[in-house]
Amino acid sequence: MTTRFFQSITFQPNSSIRFLMAFGMLFFFSIACQAQKDVQWLQFEGKEGPGKGKHIVLISGDDEYRSEESMPMLGKLLAEHYGFKCTVLFPIDPETGDVVPSYQNNIPGLEHLATADLMILLTRFRELDDQQTQYFEDYLKSGKPIIGMRTSTHAFHYSKNKTSPFAKYGFDSKEKDWTGGFGQKILGETWVAHHGDHGKEGTRALIDGPAQLADHPILRGVKDIWVASDVYTVKNLIPEAKVLVYGQPTKGMTADAALIWEKSVMPIAWTKEYQIEGGQKGKVFTTTMGASVDLESADLRKLIVNAAFWSLDMPDKITEDMNVSIVGNYQPTPFGFGTFRKGMRVSDFK
Repeated sequence: MTTRFFQSITFQPNSSIRFLMAFGMLFFFSIACQAQKDVQWLQFEGKEGPGKGKHIVLISGDDEYRSEESMPMLGKLLAEHYGFKCTVLFPIDPETGDVVPSYQNNIPGLEHLATADLMILLTRFRELDDQQTQYFEDYLKSGKPIIGMRTSTHAFHYSKNKTSPFAKYGFDSKEKDWTGGFGQKILGETWVAHHGDHGKEGTRALIDGPAQLADHPILRGVKDIWVASDVYTVKNLIPEAKVLVYGQPTKGMTADAALIWEKSVMPIAWTKEYQIEGGQKGKVFTTTMGASVDLESADLRKLIVNAAFWSLDMPDKITEDMNVSIVGNYQPTPFGFGTFRKGMRVSDFK
């Protein structure tokens, strides 16, 4: 393209001026293209609102549930409506620079966790290098709050570098005090099984009555949640965890599908505390919902937004009518392995 560009220039009187102008345009065009190519995370500067001055880091990186789509949507919502500064991170193939959810070994920008007030996580089976994972460790030691969604119960899987000091994060860890890895120790559960029939049964959310009557701030204004992703099996949740929402499988993948009464309910949203060795105590909100299509549910978005305010010790800012309208266009891709949009750059998700 560059060769054809220069061949198109004919040198006549004053052509040197035209040449310099054209060269300058080409130079700045090339710089702009390179800058776009090299963007490795998104940042949404918060407008005015109760979150002004607070920084939320949202981390995507799962093979199936399209967190590369949902995390930017949530980041824009929290920045636009509530003033939070939001940084969104992605799994990137370093060879191509593309966002590739199945590339398990690279999430650039984790250093932003050093200035984060809240981490929102939706990853699956990541095995990052030790330098990147150290940012997670440092964040956990700080005791700052965490929101973990869907596959974050099995956020890490160490199948290659089993001698890593962070192999304890793996979902199947047997290490003392880290059984079940990051999911079990920090969020409250690791990967167990699908309780619902995956891809055939959805989830009807059942709000915990006592918590709702007690006006738990995370449940404030939350009334009606149905999502397409199925109920996960939960069997290791500690008694100290506070279950806020239970899930009942539905006979089909639409909001009007009947409940499957033969299948027991499972916790699908809860709070707990966490603390690692040498670290401060912190707060956690976990939900096993969270596919990109799940977040078409306004009340699920409200649950997440409420949880963000609760996590940041701002429950007084949560009202019954929290604004959770989507900013811009949001057309989530149905979940599934390999269904992600190919050839996408970070800037394409802005």
